[in-house]
Parts: sequence; structure tokens; C-alpha cells
Amino acid sequence: MMDGTSGQVIKVSGPLVVAKGLAGARMYEMVRVGDLGLFGEIIEIRGGEYSIQTYEETEGIGPGQPVVRTGEPLSVELGPGLIRSIYDGIQRPLDALARDFGEYIVRGARRPALDRTRQWDFIPSVHVGDLVTGGDILGTVQETAIIVHKIMMPPGRSGIVKRISPVTGDVDTEVAVIEEKGSLLSVTMVQRWPVRDPRPVKRKMPPVQTMVTGQRIIDMFFPIVKGGTACVPGPFGSGKTVVQHQLAKWADAQIVVYVGCGERGNEMTDVLMEFPHLKDPATGEPLMERTVLLANTSNMPVAAREASVFTGIAIAEYFRDMGYSVALMADSTSRWAEAMREISGRLEEMPGEEGYPAYLGSRIAGFYERAGSVVCIGANDRRGAVSIIGAVSPPGGDLSEPVVQTTLRVVKVYWGLDDKLAFARHFPAVNWLSSYSLYQDTVDEDADKTVDTMWSVNRKRAMSILQKEAELDELVRLVGVDSLTTEDRLLMQAARMIREDFLHQNAFDDRDTYTSPRKQFLMLNLILRYYDEIRTGLSDGATLEALLNLNVIEEIVQAKLIPEDQLEQFDAIERDITNSIRALVW
Repeated sequence: MMDGTSGQVIKVSGPLVVAKGLAGARMYEMVRVGDLGLFGEIIEIRGGEYSIQTYEETEGIGPGQPVVRTGEPLSVELGPGLIRSIYDGIQRPLDALARDFGEYIVRGARRPALDRTRQWDFIPSVHVGDLVTGGDILGTVQETAIIVHKIMMPPGRSGIVKRISPVTGDVDTEVAVIEEKGSLLSVTMVQRWPVRDPRPVKRKMPPVQTMVTGQRIIDMFFPIVKGGTACVPGPFGSGKTVVQHQLAKWADAQIVVYVGCGERGNEMTDVLMEFPHLKDPATGEPLMERTVLLANTSNMPVAAREASVFTGIAIAEYFRDMGYSVALMADSTSRWAEAMREISGRLEEMPGEEGYPAYLGSRIAGFYERAGSVVCIGANDRRGAVSIIGAVSPPGGDLSEPVVQTTLRVVKVYWGLDDKLAFARHFPAVNWLSSYSLYQDTVDEDADKTVDTMWSVNRKRAMSILQKEAELDELVRLVGVDSLTTEDRLLMQAARMIREDFLHQNAFDDRDTYTSPRKQFLMLNLILRYYDEIRTGLSDGATLEALLNLNVIEEIVQAKLIPEDQLEQFDAIERDITNSIRALVW
């Protein structure tokens, strides 16, 4: 709500506007700039001058035009209707803007983030006379077929329930009245929250629960946990966006918040076109039934990239507070960093490495530190988690540049994409020799209990084979494969099968795009079983050529296409392996 205090523009430099006359304004307060009322945020106060980064194009804005305070920081609306929505970086609903203003966003256009025409059925969870505090669940709304939206007491508020009952209405409908220190507080289905402020929690917990993604190279070799952080750096064309899309589609998070931060518009279009038709493997419902999209593409205003990142994490924290596991995809944080560099340059700040601002590290760390597994505020000690997976797009694939290195100091999982693998059509193009996960021991312990006791043993064996292959590759390039010992040639065969038949995964094949942990174990175990058997066959007198050309190899290649409900076929292939090699030595 406008408080009537206004100033005027004295300077315009791209997305940076300098104003005067805003006495009393605070850092990060939202303002309306110019005759069109463009969205802006105060990012520096120096004397009587206020520097404002605008989230819309400033063409036509000039000295003397008004700047009006709003009296509040950049905030998001949180309530029923978030799921299935697509917003821009400042949470304007793009579908509503398109309907009311046409295909192009009109500057200064505003529409409520949550649709006021939709009706919701509120079911109370507490009773009159109950004491409720911040975070307590007052009632529920069935938002989609798979998401129950929990209407919570706003953080920092508490009191006695004076009135509450089932009601049907829009998000502004009063659902409860709380007596707080002698005054009455009206609670509706919607609350606002400043995006730069982390939502409060009781305490953070060590993340220990595996987040299954269905991507074999990730789940087996470089896993992430619920509440964990990961980055996906790689050069142009190496498949960062495909990896992000795969995780958004198949990771077993209950809510997905996908932030397109400065990437191409067609990538967000792919999400919009695919998600309504793809089925969640856990529920069988369309993936959009658990997804929130924020689009700030490369042709949208640069400064709004920062807003989109913080808007996304604020929405993710809101669903986390309900007790959900949330996965946030940010594609890509490099574009956000470039926006910071531009604004910093226009503010004439002392630049850091490669022109990025000196506070680049603290901004990126502050974003990733909002991930975690937590005990939520409110009763019952419910637990929620926010996992953050950020893509990084270093110029020319230079992994030594500041954004990548700053990110690696914060995150726990590194999925390094390799352009050589991508050009060889090996996807996901995650380099198994340079990537790592600091959650590996936690996931191994969990998988040994829940999947198979040999999970960690097989994983370590497979990684050892791949590392040995990398060492032998150098020798092969120098003197040829015939110079290798027979034992080493068998190892090279096993390594090739791990790479091509296990790690390679086709995102566009319905049978291969998602692999359960059990099937992942069986696939890798099959290859290792073949390797053990051919080594035994060699020692029993079988020829190398016969062992490397068994018909059963084709069965192993096709094992990735075995349906999830027919995993008993792996037992038959194992028997075929044993029988084929016995036939060679008898």
C-alpha cells in the first residue's frame, strides 16, 4: 500500500535509477518508478540519494519523474494457487498478464500473484480456545490432487483461537480470528513474506535422507540428499538444462520450484509443454500438480534475475514449513551473477575478480545456505527440507572462473559436465572422474539397508574400474590396445559397459528416462557379474576373443529397457552369463 511519500528521479543508467526526496526510506524497500510505476528496489542510500535497481526496462524514464515508496520490502504472496502457476521474477502471474495485456508484458503492469477468482475449501485443524503460535497449522486446503496446502499461523504471531470454522472462499477470505495480547488478529489463506529474509525454523538437522532422482550416474555415484545443495557447471551445449529438467521431473521431492534465471525462453517453454503430460512416478499425477515455475528469461530485464532467485527460495521455504520436501532448480546462477556485476558497475563500486562485485561470495553463500533439512516452527516438530540444485554457466566452460569457484566452496555436490562427453552424445555428460558428492557415505549407508547390502561395495568396485580405465587410456593412445595384458583388456571391456550401458541414459526414452534404485543396483551388478565370470573363464582356458563376443552381452546392453515391474528378468540374464561362459570352457 502506498504511504504517500514520494521523490523524483535525478539520474537513469540502464536498470539503475537514482532518486532524491525519499526521506525515511530503507534499504531493499520497494518503490514505483516513473509515470508508469515500474517496480524497483532501493539497493544503496548515500546522503540524500537513493539508488534503485528497477525490475523493468527504464526506456522513457527521465529526471523529474516521480518515485513513490510502497513502505514494504520486495515480498511474495503465499497461499493456495501457487502450484501450477508460472510467474516472472517479481511474482507477477504471466498467464494473467497475457490474458489482460497481450503477449508482451506491459511495463508497470500488475496483477495479484494469487488468483482472487478461485474458490478454496478450508477445513479447520484446530478448535476455538486452542493456543496457537507461529507455524501452527490452522487448517488445510486441497490445492491439487496430490498437494494439501496447509494454512499456517504467520511466524512471530500467537494467541487464542476465538473463531474458526469450515469456509469456502478466495484467498482473502477470513478463516480464523486469533486473540493476541488483547487485540483480534484476522487470519486469511494468504500471507506475505519479504523474499530476502529466511523464514524462521526451530533448528536445522543434518540431511540424511537420500533424494532419489532416477538418474543412474547421480544416484549411484554422486548422490544428493533431501536438504542438500548441488551445482551443475558446464560449457554451452553440455546438457545443464537437460539435467535440471530431469531432476525437476523425477526427483522424489514433493514440491518442485523451477527458476529460469536468465536462460533462453524455449527452455522454459519445454517445461511448460512437457510437465502437464508427464506422470509423477510416485503418484501417477501430472508433474505440474506439484510444480511452481518462475521465468526470468534472457530477454527479460537483467536486474529481475536477482528477484527471481530470492522469490523462488521464499516460495520453497513456505512449502518446507508445511513439512514438505522441496527441490529448487536455479538455471542458472551465472546469469544472476552477471546481473550483480552490471548493477555493481553502474553503482561505481570497487570491482572484485573479473569485474564481479566483492560481495559475490556472500550473496551466493546466502542463497545456498537457505537450503537444509529442518524442524519447522509450530507444533508437532514436523520436518521439512529444501534442496537447491543450481546450474552454473561459466564462459567458455572455464571452471576456474569466480562464480563456479565461489559456488563450489558452498555446495556439497559437484556434477561437472564435460563437453567432450556431450559431443560424443553421452548424456548425462557428468564427468565421473572429476565430480564428487560429500553425501556419499550417508547415502551408501542408507542404500545398503534399503536397496541391497552390496550397494556400496559394487559402487566402489565400479568407480575403481573406471579410474583404472582412465589410467590405461593413456597407454592405449601411446602404443595401442594390443599392448595391454589380457586381464587389462577384460577390465577395459567392463569399463566400457559401465560407461555405455549403465551411465549413459536416454532422457527421451520412456523406458530409460527414470531408473529406480533397485533396478540401478541390478544393472550395475549384472555388469560386474559378467566381469567376474569372464575373468574366471579366462583362467579356465577360454579365449579372449570368445569372451569379448558372447551373445549375452546384447542382453546386458538391453537390460536398461527392462520394465520396473519385471525386474526378475535380471535373474535370467545372470544365468545366461554363467551358462555362456561355462559353454566356452567345457
